[in-house]
Amino acid sequence: MAVVTAGTPHASRLRRRISDNLLSYAFLSAGLLCFAFFSWYPLVRGVLLSFQQVNFVTDPYWVGLDNFRALFADPLFWTAWKNTLVFTGLALLLGYLVPLALAILLNELRHFSAFLRIAVYLPVMLPPIVVVLLWKYFYDPGSGLFNTLLRGAHLPESQWTQSSSTALLSLVLVSTWANLGGATLMYLAALQSVPGELYEAAELDGATLWQRLRHVTLPHLRFIMLVLLLLQVIATMQVFIEPYQLTGTTNPDTVTVMVLIYRYAFTVNNDFGLAAAASVLLFVVLGTFSAVYLRLTRRAD
Repeated sequence: MAVVTAGTPHASRLRRRISDNLLSYAFLSAGLLCFAFFSWYPLVRGVLLSFQQVNFVTDPYWVGLDNFRALFADPLFWTAWKNTLVFTGLALLLGYLVPLALAILLNELRHFSAFLRIAVYLPVMLPPIVVVLLWKYFYDPGSGLFNTLLRGAHLPESQWTQSSSTALLSLVLVSTWANLGGATLMYLAALQSVPGELYEAAELDGATLWQRLRHVTLPHLRFIMLVLLLLQVIATMQVFIEPYQLTGTTNPDTVTVMVLIYRYAFTVNNDFGLAAAASVLLFVVLGTFSAVYLRLTRRAD
């Protein structure tokens, strides 16, 4: 067995490697501590709370799986999941395809493209609460902009967020308008990297616009489309601001999982253990979906 002495070149390299690693971890320590304190600690704390009866007034005590049993017995829990899944489906239908179409359109424009890019991205720069209050005025059933336009066109007015048939769709429109700018610019950046020679060769071969889109554009956007699909599913499954501000926490037509968690913790039950249990279930669902999705996409690649 070889013994490493202090004067050997191997020992010198080992000391230098340890010194370099210690310096690297010293630079990373502040970021790692912040990440652990603000991300991992709340995650672990939330899991522990899900097995306790907690209201932050009396002393907490362990209840085991009672919080999860109470969730599954609550009809509003299943309603919230149904609304969340419907919202996610509608948001993907609009928020996933509309930014792609806008990016392709902006990429083809030769005039006013810079102005239009700013206009598309402008809603992203607004605070979410400002966006919601703006659309709250649009949806106002009395003097709101949309009903004013409908009256001017002699069309029947709508209750928008108050009607069970249009409430979720109204929330989806707000969310899509507020967030499509970021996805559009990412698609646009990916389009800039597509070699122009491919389009020229396709045109010389007589390819139509749809064929160029299908065989040239979409293959080059495949990676960013897969990433954005995952990110949008995770984001839309956690929608909170739009239903909370536009329809409140008591409307069963628009209550989502995040709104229900808020109800459990702050309005109806004042039970943070029950809210933590719902949060853990949401985390498990999103984590499982992400793992399966990444596995399937990696296999497809």
